[in-house]
Amino acid sequence: MRHTGLRAVSVAGAGLALAAVTAVPALADGGHRQVRFATFNASLNRNAEGALVADLSTPGNAQARTIAETVQRTRPDVLLINEFDFDAEGRAARLFQDNYLSVGQNGAAPIGYRYRYTAPSNTGIASGLDLNNDGKVVTRPGEAGYGDDAYGFGAFPGQYGMAVYSRYPIDERRIRTFQKFRWKDMPGALLPDDPATSAPADWYSPAELDAVRLSSKSHWDVPVKVGGRTVHFLVSHPTPPTFDGPEDRNGRRNHDEIRLWADYVRGGKAARYIYDDRGRRGGLAPGAAFVIAGDQNADPLDGDSVNGAVNRLLEHPRVDASVIPTSAGAPEAAALQGGANAAHRGDPAHDTADFADGAPGNLRVDYVLPSRRLRPVRGGVFWPVAADPLSRLTGVFPFPGSDHRLVWLDVRG
Repeated sequence: MRHTGLRAVSVAGAGLALAAVTAVPALADGGHRQVRFATFNASLNRNAEGALVADLSTPGNAQARTIAETVQRTRPDVLLINEFDFDAEGRAARLFQDNYLSVGQNGAAPIGYRYRYTAPSNTGIASGLDLNNDGKVVTRPGEAGYGDDAYGFGAFPGQYGMAVYSRYPIDERRIRTFQKFRWKDMPGALLPDDPATSAPADWYSPAELDAVRLSSKSHWDVPVKVGGRTVHFLVSHPTPPTFDGPEDRNGRRNHDEIRLWADYVRGGKAARYIYDDRGRRGGLAPGAAFVIAGDQNADPLDGDSVNGAVNRLLEHPRVDASVIPTSAGAPEAAALQGGANAAHRGDPAHDTADFADGAPGNLRVDYVLPSRRLRPVRGGVFWPVAADPLSRLTGVFPFPGSDHRLVWLDVRG
């Protein structure tokens, strides 16, 4: 099978000032390299195909400037951006670097990423099937119900896609993507059930199950060369566990999208069923270093996800989740906003997204989770308190950038 993604791109970043008070030292004590990994659901999605390219073609887009400054203030070495519309030429990813990240925003130092990667997303790709069971098959973008019948919800192919930026080389020949992995091929999959019938797991017909993909966007294994070591940057963006009915097709899909990485990093027999878009089977080799990153749309204690969904990662024997990124702004926001936040069981300092106050309230949904072969040093959520001048970058609804916050973690390998 031919790999459908774009090749990783190396771009010159000469002359950029990379020093900042939050910068990570290239080498930590003892000669071990310390690297900052980050994830940011930046909400750089648009309602029409090509609109993001148009917005990034000039340096004056206010939202893009806000997102770029947030990146410049936190200075990650390896960064996943969720909700970044895909285009086949990779123009949006290049323009965001050239017109925004490479330009100092409001006194922040520019930041250059020599390497980037983007690839197709299942979002907005017509399936030709009635996946929402409303009796209609919608295949024309713009028609009501199109997103619900697409392989992943989206108004056009690639909406809500992903992009990876890295200061370290990406081993493009070893990238693995899992865009076309079928949901039914996961042993014990939580396939949705039609509550109107007595048969189990029958929301989708046999013909639909032969086509339905697990990943609502895609899952990527992007190997990054850090010094003499490879770190597998495992990135995804599972569907929100809402916007469905009693069959809970989105909640179940969210659970199994998260589970894919849990099985993948376990490797061996647990990962034997997994196949990538080139047909290669299996998961990570024993001892491989990795960082799982992305908006998982699942909180360990609160919200609407299937119970224990993200705990498959947080409690995984190969994952070191001991350092939990926090902020001072999130507890302040939860107290001021009230509503569902008052009944939450989780520590609001761990929240990474500012959601509706009535429901579900603010949640921890964005994660950077390293393998035990990497040692987490410290982490944070970019959520300043209201009195901090940088709170203009997060703000309140309607947000100047995104309803999610950038989450970062420093690891030492």
